[in-house]
Amino acid sequence: MTLIADSGSTKTAWCIVEDRQNVIYTQGINPFQQNEEAISSVLHHELLPSLPTTHSLTDIFFYGAGCTPEKAPIVAQAIRQVMDTTARIHVESDMLGAARGVCGRQPGIVGILGTGSNSCYYDGRDLHTGIPALGYILGDEGSGAYIGKRLVGDIFKHQLPDDVRQLFFQETQETQATIIQKVYRQPLPNRYLASLSPFCARHRTHPAVRALLLDCFEQYFQRNILPTQWTIGTEKLTVNLVGSIAYYYQDELREVSQQMGYTIGNIIQSPLEGLVQYHQENP
Repeated sequence: MTLIADSGSTKTAWCIVEDRQNVIYTQGINPFQQNEEAISSVLHHELLPSLPTTHSLTDIFFYGAGCTPEKAPIVAQAIRQVMDTTARIHVESDMLGAARGVCGRQPGIVGILGTGSNSCYYDGRDLHTGIPALGYILGDEGSGAYIGKRLVGDIFKHQLPDDVRQLFFQETQETQATIIQKVYRQPLPNRYLASLSPFCARHRTHPAVRALLLDCFEQYFQRNILPTQWTIGTEKLTVNLVGSIAYYYQDELREVSQQMGYTIGNIIQSPLEGLVQYHQENP
């Protein structure tokens, strides 16, 4: 039996390939933000009680944010310890999971737009990356955290009109003090910032909010997709997008991509279903 996990910084979806209808959700796992103890706690308290078996597993494929070659062993060790399994454990990047899930074995540019953001060229088998995501402080353009950060900054620096500012305070019940506390003094501020992005979805028809969103996505294409295209050195390829932000802001993304001369192919909220199919076809 094969267990697959698709993990972002906010949420992880788990599924046994042979039981693809039963999807288990836990909080996100990111070894850049959580140590082995914290990851083990998530697995023990949120995954194991809902997982039907561990001893029958032959392979575990964990695709996750922050799973660089340096950090992947932290996740692998936590899985091995908590699950007490002899299964082969494969910890790969969320980019490879997105590429396999949305493209299968077809080449294309693949982008992730969720809590964070990323991009790469996928040749149908391997990733060819060159543009670092850099995280929510230095990068992650177009992501939920980026939109939330931009929204908060524009609210308090009076870059948005008063009606939008008043709506924000009414709907979120946030103040400058509470936001500073959550961003600078509490863990996982990227998740918190991303949690503010639905405000933009609710008010996306407001001209000022629409302009903010279009600018965020233009920054994503300008600073991620376009340089990825340069590294390939070929004519523009179809862009396939994965993640909750990509899924819920499809219209804005397609508008920006068209303006920049790109064609968007598939947009999916989660690559899990595609990953299940990929591993069924490539056991």
